[in-house]
Amino acid sequence: MEKIDPWGSHLVKDYSRLIKDFGLEPMEDSFHDFPEPNYLMKRGIVFAGQGLKELAKAMQEKKPFYCLTGMMPSSERIHFGTKTVIEMVKYFQKQKAKTFILVADLESAATRGISLKEARERALNFYIPAYIALGLNPKKTTFYFQSENSEVKNLAYLFSQKITMNEFKSIYGEIHPSRILSALAQAGDILFPQTIERMPGVIPVGVDQSPHIRLSRDIVRRTKREFNFFLPSATYHKFVPALDGSNKMSKSSPNSFVSIPESPKDSGKKMLRALTGGRNTIEEQKKLGGQPEKCMVFEMYKQHLIEDEKTLQKVFDDCKKGKLLCKEDKENASNLIIKFQQNFQKKLEKAKKTRKQWKFFK
Repeated sequence: MEKIDPWGSHLVKDYSRLIKDFGLEPMEDSFHDFPEPNYLMKRGIVFAGQGLKELAKAMQEKKPFYCLTGMMPSSERIHFGTKTVIEMVKYFQKQKAKTFILVADLESAATRGISLKEARERALNFYIPAYIALGLNPKKTTFYFQSENSEVKNLAYLFSQKITMNEFKSIYGEIHPSRILSALAQAGDILFPQTIERMPGVIPVGVDQSPHIRLSRDIVRRTKREFNFFLPSATYHKFVPALDGSNKMSKSSPNSFVSIPESPKDSGKKMLRALTGGRNTIEEQKKLGGQPEKCMVFEMYKQHLIEDEKTLQKVFDDCKKGKLLCKEDKENASNLIIKFQQNFQKKLEKAKKTRKQWKFFK
């Protein structure tokens, strides 16, 4: 069985097996039910979820629903996986979702040793502006800090009565007080918007965070009489692979992943060193064609750098035919990542100036 660990660093080897082992719903069976599905859903980057049919039905019927995600302000940079989350938040915002962004300052303190003061400063000075720079609409978003949200903390304490240590171990594996507290706070976060208004909700996350969704859904079933919450839905995206092709989350290998932000020059150099699906020689590649399905450069195109379907398809076809060689391909990717970083820096500085528009729940 594939292992899922919210605090680990290993990649999933077999997503189809993961779907089967954990009873997830394949996105390929559901994305046609969603209004105007985005490129991540169509390409299988967002590959599965939970409660997808119920969520799609609510959206089709234009019923109120919410979208919630969070930020753990434990670093000076964010990861490209965060970009995927924000792309999904953008999609749900476009579909009129009531959007909530939590700052996991309590979890940062418990699991990363980040003080509440430092977490707050990082969130205000970088993380929130970064999310906005990636496309989050601050005018349609409610932000909050875990430490300042008494409702979340109250829910966490109430939920602690609804799960046993054996159940926690079966969901998360390792048992540690900080992880138990963090998981219960996460459940409080996931269900908090329903204390304001009972409505379906969706949590866009990497699949490593699915244990939090499973715990929350179990809690909803066990608190039906007390709260009558809707079961939370989730969309799960694939991990961003390391540029060297290793089976580690790219964020655990600093030299084989691109941060946001990062020096445009350094980002470009990393793309030039990325593992490709090229053949042993140019002659062999021209004859047999490349292997984009094994290429980390193409994976970056597919997940982050090329949204247009026709452009992506042309890259794939030219590679397979041997018309596009690795040197040219890497140079193209390098230019795209440089342009992305330059644009992000400009948007980040602009986003910092919108602070007066941010709405916080206390």
